[in-house]
Amino acid sequence: MKRRKIFCLLSSVFFLIYLYIPASSETLDKRVVEHTLKNGMKLLLLERHQSPIIATTIMFKVGSVDERTGMTGIAHLLEHMLFKGTKMLGTKDYKKEKPLLDKMDKIAVQLDTEERKGEKIDKGKIEKLRSELKRLQDEHKNLIIKDEFASLYSKQGGVGYNAGTSRDMTSYVISLPSNKLELWAVIESDRMKNPVLREFYSERNVIMEERRMSYDNDPEGSLFENFLSAAYNAHPYGMPTIGWMSDIKFLPKKEVERFLKTYYAPNNCVVTVVGDIDAKKIIEMMDKYFVEIPPQNIPERVWTEEPEQIGERRIEVEFDANPSIIIGYHKPTLPHHDDYVFDVIDFILGSGRTSRLYKKMVEEKRIAVSVSTFSMPGSRYSNLFIFNGVPRAPHTVKELEDAFYEEIERLKNEPVSAKELEKVINHLEAHHIRQLGSNRGMSDTLAYYQTVAGNWKYMMTHIDKIRKITPEDVMNTAKKYLIKNNRTVAVLVKKEGK
Repeated sequence: MKRRKIFCLLSSVFFLIYLYIPASSETLDKRVVEHTLKNGMKLLLLERHQSPIIATTIMFKVGSVDERTGMTGIAHLLEHMLFKGTKMLGTKDYKKEKPLLDKMDKIAVQLDTEERKGEKIDKGKIEKLRSELKRLQDEHKNLIIKDEFASLYSKQGGVGYNAGTSRDMTSYVISLPSNKLELWAVIESDRMKNPVLREFYSERNVIMEERRMSYDNDPEGSLFENFLSAAYNAHPYGMPTIGWMSDIKFLPKKEVERFLKTYYAPNNCVVTVVGDIDAKKIIEMMDKYFVEIPPQNIPERVWTEEPEQIGERRIEVEFDANPSIIIGYHKPTLPHHDDYVFDVIDFILGSGRTSRLYKKMVEEKRIAVSVSTFSMPGSRYSNLFIFNGVPRAPHTVKELEDAFYEEIERLKNEPVSAKELEKVINHLEAHHIRQLGSNRGMSDTLAYYQTVAGNWKYMMTHIDKIRKITPEDVMNTAKKYLIKNNRTVAVLVKKEGK
């Protein structure tokens, strides 16, 4: 899935939480059990006994925003590596495997060092090192068990086993029959205690290919990556989560292991379990398997602030593809009042076929194939409100851009009707009643708000704050942020001669 689509999904899923659990008259704050282990691991547990199923989420407060220049892509690579197993899982004999891993590390360091010399490389030495690394990798394949985590979960009825890395966080999820919860605790505690970063160097190559497919050779991915780089001069939100190619190629295993030890700590994560559970027994189980994992000194948050933009920025990305446009405006994130207002603006302008942009630009004027609005690239720090569109031939990107600005000016100068505001509330309530009808939706949402807002209860007051937003709030917020000096425009244009 492309990064933009992931962030769109996140912004939709976590946009607002309805106050009540579906089919229950009790509020969430009375039903969610909170507990913190002695090592700082935060547990959020919610009993739902409709079916013998549970959904679990382990979310670490670390993403690409926590990386530094020259080491981009570490968080994403680490997500891949933690599927490779532990000293117990993923191996036929770890005692035999360990010396091979050490030899591969030694050869790979020499190879990376030589390849970084550029024009001064010793080609003969390069070929010799590559050949030796390949020989060791082939030998190593005989000692590993591929995808043993996934296989174990699947055999025990697990579904939706997955992970994801964003700029803000990294999460690991699985849904299981409720009588398999202890199996989950054994596997996941072992993954935190004894991870083995096997197949490290081949996985770097896999991610380089992923980058080629999703960014370098993909028009949409390339456009968004270049857009964010232009929009952010100082803040690390401008760096790609997948990492820059030159960084991925030489990411040192020792640095990845340091990142792992630093951030994949019990005091830097939240664990949610939702479904057919007994909260008291879960706490006892978590204490049994996880409490001995030592906490770490978590680095301070990113203090760099993006300087106020003092003029429009524009870039063009040439590609053999149909044209499209992205327009982004800097805005605050939660819990700032204006972030709530942008939730309303997002729905009014770009949420579905009843939105202003869709009706005006797709249905009436027929100048666009698609239009949308959303916030990205993250939520832990101030982000961007985005307009995205693809023109319908023979109409141009310029026509689309002007149409966006026309709707923005309308928002600034024409009060939103009471009927349209009420429509926002009704839509959001209905959407999130559906979303929280599943254990998976509830588990992910609890973990998300605990990680981003610092307290999952933030979602309890969201609907009330949205209800208090007035037409004047919408106009004033649009006038404050949706201005030329605060915007970055990225246009995808056809390569000449194509």
